[in-house]
Amino acid sequence: MPSSIIVRPIMRQDYDQWLPLWDGYNAFYGRAGETALSGEITAMTWSRFFDAYEPVHALVAESDGQLLGLVHYLFHRSTTAIAPNCYLQDLFTTEASRGKGIGRALMEGVYERAQTAGSGRVYWLTHETNHTAMKLYDKVGERSGFVVYRKLF
Repeated sequence: MPSSIIVRPIMRQDYDQWLPLWDGYNAFYGRAGETALSGEITAMTWSRFFDAYEPVHALVAESDGQLLGLVHYLFHRSTTAIAPNCYLQDLFTTEASRGKGIGRALMEGVYERAQTAGSGRVYWLTHETNHTAMKLYDKVGERSGFVVYRKLF
């Protein structure tokens, strides 16, 4: 990882650099063109980062004034613990910065904030075909063995 990487909370002035990262993340998961998220969802996601009543947060990785990656995470209650759980929802880096430790640094930033918040765990999901990311995830976490089911409305 380059020594000049800073992982920090997102700021309002980051929007113009955050948006292409957010769009890239969504495109990776097939949400582009006709299947893209609505502008309303993007606007709401962005606004939640700056609302003290929302449990949704964002960190960015920056080098020389350029954003190289993002991570979004949220805290939520659980029936099996008193402390909040931390769900790492979105992680994305620019293609040029992949393999340079940016993703790991962003995840470690979430780990630090989760520990500060008293959370007992950080967890995340990825698609079963995301083998590149899974190489990192296998180093920084453990597979839970759970299978995710869903019903869309």
